[in-house]
Amino acid sequence: MDHGAYAAELFYKGYNCAQAITVAFCDVTGLSEDFSARLASSFGGGMGRMREVCGAVSGMMTVLGLLYGYSEAGNDAAKKAHYQNVQALAGAFREQCGSIICREILKNPPSDPNPTPRTPEFYRTRPCARMVATAAGILDRFIEEHPIHG
Repeated sequence: MDHGAYAAELFYKGYNCAQAITVAFCDVTGLSEDFSARLASSFGGGMGRMREVCGAVSGMMTVLGLLYGYSEAGNDAAKKAHYQNVQALAGAFREQCGSIICREILKNPPSDPNPTPRTPEFYRTRPCARMVATAAGILDRFIEEHPIHG
């Protein structure tokens, strides 16, 4: 599956950027679309439209944690290894997009209390669908290079 194209499609349907990633990867995570969308619902717009970390990056990290994360408290080796993966994926996104910070990518104020209606004209001015596709592509490459062993 082309998760990047699917994630962009989901974004255009109205999912936020983080949801578009987590829902696009349901075939890999095994989670339902409803649960995945709820899990990522807070991270759109750079975390609740605060324009902090790009929601596409947050969605990518959510899926990374679901697939490769650690769960044993005090397992410092697992934490270190996972954080290295987080940093590598964030670095790849930053390299391709210039930043992992929503407001830097969008070049707009930190918050948007009165959001513009999400129309086709609006989306033509925003790079969000491209950010979602980019994050999904980075995640696809990581998964291909690091097969999941059940």
